[in-house]
Amino acid sequence: MAKPGEDKARKAALTLLQGVRDGLSLADQSASLKALTPSEQARAARLAAETLRHQSRADLVLADYVSRKPAPQIADVLRLGTVELLHLGGAAHGVVHANVTLCRGLGKRGNAAAGMVNAVLRKVSRHQGWQDLPPQPMPDWLRGPVVAAYGEDAAIAIEAAHQNAAPLDLTVKSTATTLENAEPLPTGSLRLRGQVQVSALPGFESGDWWVQDAAAALPVRLLDPQPDEHIADLCAAPGGKTMQLAAAGAKVAAIDISSARLKRVAENLSRCGLSANLTRADALTWKPEQPLDAILLDAPCSATGTIRRHPDLPFLRDGSGMAQLVALQSRLIDHALELLRPGGRLVYAVCSLLPDEGEAQIKAALARHPGLTVEPVTLPGAEPAWITPEGGIRLRPDYWPERGGMDGFYMARLQKPA
Repeated sequence: MAKPGEDKARKAALTLLQGVRDGLSLADQSASLKALTPSEQARAARLAAETLRHQSRADLVLADYVSRKPAPQIADVLRLGTVELLHLGGAAHGVVHANVTLCRGLGKRGNAAAGMVNAVLRKVSRHQGWQDLPPQPMPDWLRGPVVAAYGEDAAIAIEAAHQNAAPLDLTVKSTATTLENAEPLPTGSLRLRGQVQVSALPGFESGDWWVQDAAAALPVRLLDPQPDEHIADLCAAPGGKTMQLAAAGAKVAAIDISSARLKRVAENLSRCGLSANLTRADALTWKPEQPLDAILLDAPCSATGTIRRHPDLPFLRDGSGMAQLVALQSRLIDHALELLRPGGRLVYAVCSLLPDEGEAQIKAALARHPGLTVEPVTLPGAEPAWITPEGGIRLRPDYWPERGGMDGFYMARLQKPA
């Protein structure tokens, strides 16, 4: 039972921030929100995400008003209040009162800090210049390679893109599908703006579309699946690409190592009236009954292209393990090529900003496999600036700024010798 004056969504947001500090992603903690109403869940998740997205900016503001470094939980209360006041536009009296109440609920230490939280947030509510503060920087382990690959100006533009939550993009089962207030994107996706309840949108129950970032929808379009082709989607969960392949009429084998994630793929396919052969297996050892016409390999990666969608990622990763990840990607490419018929094609894709996981992987694969070629990009809506020297596609969060950006991705289509 909620205590008098307790804001359950704000309390849950504070718990989520604590979890991230303990090494848990926001997605890992979704079960902790189940006791809340759907609207409270959405609000808690948004408060936590926006606080993480703007933590460095909040800390810059708070440095003017806090003389001593507060305990981690108290610091999170102050950040929550600062972001809600200055970024989300919350009413000063209500936000200050609610966060003081939240602080008092943290036991003896919280009670002792409540007066300070009250005084600081009152001053924060009058602070000017929030919009002029620099965007939250990428962590050093990521920023260094990004600057080396794309330059300082691009790194700053990417950081600015990370300040904004990702719009909601939809992939439609039929090109005849339209949605009111949805912007058709040049690459074929539909984009919705603002806060929307996905399950309440027209066409959800009938499975006319599924949620998928515009960049994430491009690897399948690059693969260009044809009816009745035998195609494997390695590392298939959560299933957006599997559904694209099935909607194109391909005979799809969807492979993933996680039973729980395959269950989600099955649910998504069922809602959209699509079918695929789902197999729980390690993509490194799985083999089909016959050589395949095409393979989509959306490989495990650093996910550094999805920070605007997952603002907790910079707080959870430290760049360690990259060598092992790059080695795994190379092994997956080699194994996938073995499964193709002569002349078959492979699209390799990663939602990463790091060239070691993208451009460098393709160059290395070409060196390992004589006769392997990169097929020219023939993709509706692709811009010349996206095409890389080796023939792949490099996408970044700062692209399409006037449309709301996109996830960072790399992809290339390889053809096996005939």
